Parts: sequence; structure tokens; C-alpha cells
Amino acid sequence: MVGAMALALWVIGAVMKVPTQVRWNMMAILIVGVMMVHVILPDGHPLRLAMGGDIRLWAILFGFAIIVWGYRKLLGNLRGRVRQSAEPEVKSDSFSPTELDRYARHIVLREIGGPGQKALRNARVLVVGAGGLGSPALSYLAAAGVGTIGVIDDDDVENANLQRQVIHLDRNIDMPKVHSAAEAMKAQNPFVTVLPYARRLTADIASELFADYDLVLDGTDNFETRRLVNATAVATETPLIAAALTQWEGQISLYDPAHGGPCYECVFPEVPDPALVPSCAEAGVIGPLPGVIGSMMAVEAIKQITGAGDGLSGRLMIYDALYAQIRTIAVKPRADCPVCQGRGFATK
Repeated sequence: MVGAMALALWVIGAVMKVPTQVRWNMMAILIVGVMMVHVILPDGHPLRLAMGGDIRLWAILFGFAIIVWGYRKLLGNLRGRVRQSAEPEVKSDSFSPTELDRYARHIVLREIGGPGQKALRNARVLVVGAGGLGSPALSYLAAAGVGTIGVIDDDDVENANLQRQVIHLDRNIDMPKVHSAAEAMKAQNPFVTVLPYARRLTADIASELFADYDLVLDGTDNFETRRLVNATAVATETPLIAAALTQWEGQISLYDPAHGGPCYECVFPEVPDPALVPSCAEAGVIGPLPGVIGSMMAVEAIKQITGAGDGLSGRLMIYDALYAQIRTIAVKPRADCPVCQGRGFATK
């Protein structure tokens, strides 16, 4: 009986040219209806007997159908991501009127102009971390029209993040940070391509990932990942803008040994005692500070891409928000650096 009803619905749907997805939905509704009949009617009822007599049969069938549907959905999403990575969007050589209007304040800057804005559109920037530093950096990179922005992070949005990680919304609590950030970036600027990687950066994927990008921004909050990011950036000769912060103070620099500057490990050769560098959760952090330093990261990224002004290679900028002071310290490559082997000396 149920088979006859399902066949009839399918044939009628085909004759009426109902989309296949809708017909499968009709099958699901039919099975749910059959299960309800088994729940409502007593044992031995003729209608129940005509429909198999036992709800467990239909529950197993429905559960199997859900598993198959979920697997197909997951497979489709994975294939879509592969296609997106393998076939990047082809962009026109010229800007649309909307883009010209959007980026007009950049284009009138003589240090950027039209060529600089095109360089931004053609650039590929990877941001490691979608937290306090990554939030403003990602927002301003997207707003500036950086063509392809990758973001990698394995954390979910938490309520405690929202005091400073302004790219995330309250409704996105428990959502992976990279997807929350991608949603905000695409809403802000639909002309950019955002590639979210909802996983932790590890040594087995770092080199291949970095090779796809022109510039890396490190906004992570632990020394293990910072050292991995630096080692990979050195190995792939990818310029690295790295920043860090705690309580009221932040720091930022550009590390690019391939062009004469030091690498991160030249400047910070040893991992400090954890007691000396407590986390934000342990020591606290003033909410707008990540916005200040993260925005500086975006500025330095735009300068690096367009060639505007002087970058922070060879200089470490320290911002003290509590006492409203900015200090800049000269930093140099170390010949005995185990990561870059003083490569900066050879390029000078």
C-alpha cells in the first residue's frame, strides 16, 4: 500500500514536472505520515497492518534516508569548496561603476591610485586567526577591496569574545569563527572572495596553504602557532605581518627576510615563561585595543600590497594605550637565527 502511494506521488510529480527535490520531500512526508499512523492507531488495526504493522521498519527506513541525505549534502558542500578553490572567480580588468564609487577615496590617494586599487583586487591575503586582531584586520581588508582573503581558525564564537572581536555578532555564538567572519565580510563587500578554513593551522598543511597567498597576517594568541607561521612564511618567502597584545599594550611588525628584514624568531628567539605572558582570559584586555592594532595590520597590509609609504620591516612598533604612547624599536636579522639563518643580511 505504501509502495503504491509512493509510486503514485512520484509519477504524478513527474507528469506535473515537479522538481526532483520536491518529490523527495513528498516521499519523506509520506513516511512521516505512515509513522504517525502507527503511533496513533492501536495494534492490529487494519490500516496499520496494511502499512507493515510495525513502526520500527519505517523508523529504520527513515533514519537510513536521513543518513543518505546528510552524506550527499556534505559531499556536495565539499565538492563546492573544491570547485571554488580550483576555479577562482575571473574578474574583469576594469572596475564597475559601483566599485569605482566604493573605492574612490583610495583611488584619489596619489600613493594608491587606480594601479594600487587593482593591486589590492588582485592580491591574495591569508589571515591566521579570526579573533581580536583578526576581526578588524579582516573587516578592513574586505572593505579595502582585497580580492581574495583567506581566514583560518578552529574556534567557535563565544559570548566572551564579543567585547572586542567586533566582526562577530551575538546571533553567531557557537558558529565557527571563520564562517561568522566570512558572513560579515561578504555582507560588507560582495566584490571580494572569502575562503574560510575551519581548522587549526598545523605543520602538515601550512606550506601548501601559504603558497596560495601573497601575504600572511598573524593574529594568533599563542607562541606555538606564531613560530609555525613564521617558519612557514620564511620557507615560502611570504611576507608576514604579525601582531600581539595584552591588557593595554600591543605590538606589530613586518617580517620579511627575503627582502632584507628579520624574521619573527630573529626578534623573539625564545618563548617566554607563560607566567610572564598571561592570556587575555587571565590578564584581561581593553576592548578597543585589538581594533587599534588589528587596523594597523590592515594598513600595513595595504601598504605592502600597493607599495605605498614605508613598511615596518626592521621596526617593531609598540602602542601603550594606557599612557597614550607609541614607541618604535629598530630590529635586525640575526646571523645565528635557526629559522632564517640570517637571510636578511644576504639580501641587503
